[in-house]
Amino acid sequence: MEMKAEFDKLVEKLKVERDEINLKMHLASMDAREEFAKAEIKWGQVKNTASKIADDAVETSEEYIAKAKIVGEELKETYNRIAKRLSE
Repeated sequence: MEMKAEFDKLVEKLKVERDEINLKMHLASMDAREEFAKAEIKWGQVKNTASKIADDAVETSEEYIAKAKIVGEELKETYNRIAKRLSE
């Protein structure tokens, strides 16, 4: 289940990035705030998927984990864009 471990690591990294960005949001431009609001929807999806994958009672396929990882990677790119905007 190497893919599961990679996904778990990605989720933890996303959580840290999200928390850091959330702290800076009060100074952010409206565009960054709107992008962050959209990212919050994806974050909810990633958290929901992660909890399903973590539940050993639920059979999860490698394909399901791979799709979830793609959404996580997209979210990571979004967080990077927002963080870059906040640091300018």
